[in-house]
Amino acid sequence: MQHPHLIPPTPERRRFLLASGLATAMGALPAWARAGDSLQHNPFTLGVASGDPEPDNILIWTRLTAPLDYLGGDMAPELPPQSVHWEVAHDARFRQPVAQGQATAQAEWGHALHIQVNGLAPNRWYFYRFRCGDAFSATGHCRTAPAPGADVRRLRLAFASCQRWEHGFYTAWADAAQAAPDLVLFLGDYIYEYAQPARAEGLARAQPLRTARSLQDYRDRYALHKSDSHLQDAHAACNWSLIWDDHEVENDYAGQQGQGDETRFLARRMAAWQAFYENLPLRANALQRSFQGLSLYRSLQWGRLARLHLLDGRQFRDLQACRPPGKASTGSVEPQECPALHDPARSFLGWDQERWLARQLQADAGSASAAPLWSVLAQTTLFSSRRYPSGKQATDSWDGYPEARQRLVRQIAETQPRNSVLLGGDIHQNYVCAIPAQADQAPDKTNPVIASEFCGTSISSHSGTTQAKVDAIAARNPQVLFARCEERGYSLVEITPQSMTTELRAVADPLRSDSGLYTLARFAVEDRRPGPVRIG
Repeated sequence: MQHPHLIPPTPERRRFLLASGLATAMGALPAWARAGDSLQHNPFTLGVASGDPEPDNILIWTRLTAPLDYLGGDMAPELPPQSVHWEVAHDARFRQPVAQGQATAQAEWGHALHIQVNGLAPNRWYFYRFRCGDAFSATGHCRTAPAPGADVRRLRLAFASCQRWEHGFYTAWADAAQAAPDLVLFLGDYIYEYAQPARAEGLARAQPLRTARSLQDYRDRYALHKSDSHLQDAHAACNWSLIWDDHEVENDYAGQQGQGDETRFLARRMAAWQAFYENLPLRANALQRSFQGLSLYRSLQWGRLARLHLLDGRQFRDLQACRPPGKASTGSVEPQECPALHDPARSFLGWDQERWLARQLQADAGSASAAPLWSVLAQTTLFSSRRYPSGKQATDSWDGYPEARQRLVRQIAETQPRNSVLLGGDIHQNYVCAIPAQADQAPDKTNPVIASEFCGTSISSHSGTTQAKVDAIAARNPQVLFARCEERGYSLVEITPQSMTTELRAVADPLRSDSGLYTLARFAVEDRRPGPVRIG
């Protein structure tokens, strides 16, 4: 639905949305008419996507699969290597070509393609598509970033997390695609590793997959999630920059620690990490040598307007406080019974990433000619402190790593970027918070606010709590300015030199595939005035 405060898509974006819908409809049809073709189906079942925007190149992605009716069966059909043609153009009909080439989709990488197209102009949109035999993919739309130091007046972001298949339809993604963002930030839990719950009450749709443990299990889980047409449309509409949280592997895992036997967990983690790379538009430099992990923490520049720091809160963190190795996390502890909570040696990001982020923040506060106006830290979960009425303390969010949180707050206070804003997800609730210099104490004149936080709700996953409990938490924590648990959706952000406006978009009925969305609340952070202010 149209809202007066939303900037409507430009004529170019309207043409893209129309062309994309036509291409998707055409691509869904069988494309082979001649006998003897190696494939008798359209293999572009998972759509297309583009990755981190850079000033002089784009990263485009697709993955070929067999028809998806095999999901839930005993074995995935074998697919031989396939030659795939790709093309990039200025227009949706590809009459103004820019670049093209060939690549081979190999079985050992799940028939995924990550194509970097170089030599492009900064700050402009392009169209792209793939062809295998006579079959065409959907048409994607992506852009390059502005040139470094460019005087940019606007950046439009959507950020989201947590999209468990059974818990709700992905109607939020249809709304996000229509909102025409420059970039989507996905902050973790792209898939969930679980099998379907035994009780079907309250579920939106069924899924046939067992708990994911092997590489094929994780590949199938991505195939299921990415088969959703709304999610495909959102990927095709603009660039996505992604980080992970825990459910891409296993609930509440931390670094090398999971549940059960360590050797089996590490094999599971490696399989999950490979599937993450295969199924998402990540650049080749995300692959570490010998594939011992993925390099996911990085910074993206948007001219002089903003720098986006994407953080990895899983790969390098220490085990949750007072959690026995190999056992499940309890989720919270009694602080007086868990002295490890305040051990300064424990890190949420890992020490190398902490030092890297300190350097990024120092650069953000550099000379006036080079420093960005806005420093945005995109990470996985709620950053702000929450004191529970029960007296317990959460262990999997930053509350479980209070010394590491204070180190980051101190870095912000000492380096003083012009405007610092943190984005998060994970908790399936909307939280808007003011971050003071002493993060675990209430803000006041002696404890000034130095940064702002927006932690978004889930695309579809249940919150697991009640609004009455959330209200009781907010009442005890004056740094929490807004807290809601009953809505699902995403957040739409507009960054200009003067302000950063965040609109919380909520799904009217997550159990309906055609549900509308509405604006739950709007907040603004004004230039050089840390702390969100509600404006609607």
